[in-house]
Amino acid sequence: MPAERMPPTPEAEDLIALTREIVGKELAPRAADAEEAGAFPREVFRTLGRAGLLGLPYPEDAGGGGQPYEVYLQVLEEIAAVWASVAVGVSVHSLACFAPHAFGSAELRGRLPDLLGGELLGGYALSEAQAGSDAAALATRAVRDGDGYRITGTKMWITHGGEADFYVLFARTSDDGGRGISCFLIDGDQPGLTFGPPERKMGLTGSTTAQLHFDDAPVPAGRRIGAEGQGFPIALAALDSGRLGIAACATGLAQGALDHAVAYAAERTQFGRPIIEHQGLGFLLADMAAAVESARATYLEAARRRDRGLPYARQASVAKLVATDAAMRVTTDAVQVLGGYGYTRDFPVERYMREAKVMQIFEGTNQIQRMVIARHLARSVRS
Repeated sequence: MPAERMPPTPEAEDLIALTREIVGKELAPRAADAEEAGAFPREVFRTLGRAGLLGLPYPEDAGGGGQPYEVYLQVLEEIAAVWASVAVGVSVHSLACFAPHAFGSAELRGRLPDLLGGELLGGYALSEAQAGSDAAALATRAVRDGDGYRITGTKMWITHGGEADFYVLFARTSDDGGRGISCFLIDGDQPGLTFGPPERKMGLTGSTTAQLHFDDAPVPAGRRIGAEGQGFPIALAALDSGRLGIAACATGLAQGALDHAVAYAAERTQFGRPIIEHQGLGFLLADMAAAVESARATYLEAARRRDRGLPYARQASVAKLVATDAAMRVTTDAVQVLGGYGYTRDFPVERYMREAKVMQIFEGTNQIQRMVIARHLARSVRS
């Protein structure tokens, strides 16, 4: 994949090069078979963790890599260009670590070196059957019980469900709408927690997605993240960062599809010359390249604002919208470039196309991103 992204430091450039090496040696040979079998690649996450790639955007004194978000997202892009399931998993793990880092008590922050150290994997338990885009409508309840809580309810669409070592869980502690939600850190072997079977998905089949069932699960009050009722703002703050992660994953997925399409078009001949030299196909590839580079620019701009401490919520929504729509378009066009071969599983572009679709859905559907952007525009006019 082209490395024309101007990493901010030599250290960052070396880190991206290391990621590319690991991806080429450890991930690329395994991706197609694991996706075909629907096998969760737990050992791959351990490999990435031992290389220091699971905690990149967090401070070194917390067990992280101390890298700016701009660099972390470029690492995600490198992974996604070869294996989107793993890149999404890294993004979700980073999302799960956000709440204890940013809002946790001293005791919970003391656990961060374990959470970020590379051996553990996190999940993010927000969505429910009737609370997807409308996260404030969640029904899972955490009821006070002495010096702790009893949690009952079901979470849906949870990445790493049944595989994660810990989950950041959002549950209702009062009936006061969005102000009645609290956040908790839950161990994967929590008593009273069971899991549904993995969802049978269109793509990202190597990434396990399952329900979480809480049946009167006892959770100490010390596992609450932030104040009681603070959960909804915590969730929204985390999702701004998570949307950037998905934007980077979508950009990498699109870049991978473009790379395969260009390589095929340069080798395949029709009418006496490589098909890339035919204007109709050359223009299609040019549009694909423009879409990838535009997507990359949007997520890097949002990440640089985040790294400078500037507001970036609108830019994160723009990046998620632009990058995931681009991924859907580029992967579809990659199948077209390969023609009949693109429609077979002998080439990875059909898998990339299936994987691109969900990028437009999770971490806030692209319709939600348009609502967020429009609201920011309305506020700018009123101010």
